[in-house]
Amino acid sequence: MTVTTQLDFDKSAGLLPVIVRHAGRGDVLMLGYMNRAAWEQTLATGWVTFFSRSRQRLWLKGETSGHRLRLVRAFADCDGDALLVEAEFEGQPAVCHEGYRGCFFRAWSDGEFRPQGERVFDPAEVYGR
Repeated sequence: MTVTTQLDFDKSAGLLPVIVRHAGRGDVLMLGYMNRAAWEQTLATGWVTFFSRSRQRLWLKGETSGHRLRLVRAFADCDGDALLVEAEFEGQPAVCHEGYRGCFFRAWSDGEFRPQGERVFDPAEVYGR
């Protein structure tokens, strides 16, 4: 059995949720989705690739910013319908389009989510927005 056939892409309309954590530090960086083609491209290239639900196409993480993720290891959950990917940064040590290291930078406090930590980069300089 190959790794791809051990994953159940049919269970969730062809998309598996993918949690990405930093391979060295262990902190959770982001959540994305992969279809079979994104998973196979990730394995073939070593660069974490997702399926963009909004654009309905494959999306190489960092294709615009240059802040790519190099695959280190991947784990499937017990049902084969979710992935945990360990990755390392190339470029800025950040994955969030808002300039933070990871996408989970808002913490619940006093009835609202508030940013924690400092930005790693200025999104206006990277994305021109």
